[in-house]
Amino acid sequence: MNNAITIDALRALDAIDKKGSFAAAAESLYKVPSALTYTIKKLEEDMGVALFDRTRQRAILTPAGKLVLEHGREILLATNRLMDSVQQLESGWENEIRIARDTVIDAQILFDVLHDFNQLDNKVDVSLGVEVLGGGWDALHSRRADIAIGVTGELPKGMFQTYKIGCLSFVFVVSPDHPLADHDGVLDAKTLSEYPAIVAADTSQILPVRDSGLFNSKRVIRVNSIESKLAAQAQGLGVGYLPRHIAKPLIASGELIEKQYELPRQDQDLFIAWHKDQEGKAFEWFVKKLCSLDWGLT
Repeated sequence: MNNAITIDALRALDAIDKKGSFAAAAESLYKVPSALTYTIKKLEEDMGVALFDRTRQRAILTPAGKLVLEHGREILLATNRLMDSVQQLESGWENEIRIARDTVIDAQILFDVLHDFNQLDNKVDVSLGVEVLGGGWDALHSRRADIAIGVTGELPKGMFQTYKIGCLSFVFVVSPDHPLADHDGVLDAKTLSEYPAIVAADTSQILPVRDSGLFNSKRVIRVNSIESKLAAQAQGLGVGYLPRHIAKPLIASGELIEKQYELPRQDQDLFIAWHKDQEGKAFEWFVKKLCSLDWGLT
């Protein structure tokens, strides 16, 4: 079992779990499926355990496989940090910069930033993650991200530097086809309890999760982004609060109708956040650039 677990094997295991199949994982790692199959089979033989349940169509980890992957991801993260440190020591430029964007933030603004970054003479890889609610803080806390854009709530003390980029206000909206579209006056909690609520689910993996805009209702429909929440409410699948800057175009076009609810949702300050101990030319460039932008939150 000496040297049974290699970095390549852990990367293969991680990719298969994320992609759901050996073929998709092989494509993401720029390998042929047979090479990935051999890597996992050899790892299983060396360890003397089955890592995948092969009785199902989808690649499902066994309990042993889950244990290896859980600890393996810690090793992969440490390996990435080591590579970053060595790369940075030699050139000042990191090997990779990881940026997490909350879905209330317009992706196009970040794409414009990347366009400017691409004009620089460097070989820094950029990874863009998408988070919801507390997921941005969670990404920073777990080091999945170097910079998080659009974090809210109570700010952690000591570990992070923050910069306020605006204030998020909310509006309660329904589809023109929804039964509440013709409701006159202020909506009350009893009335809303009869209809499904559309909720953007928190993407936190380590920190406690929270729901956005949740009120008592007969059913909760959880979606994975603000964009999905907007689309679901526009189709009349349910009701709820949306950030005003995101709902405004659909309100103007008549695809959503603004309503008053007896329990208004409080405004939230939005921040860019990063680790205080972070260093690197790419990191410094992105922080300076991101903090200089108008994020269109009105």
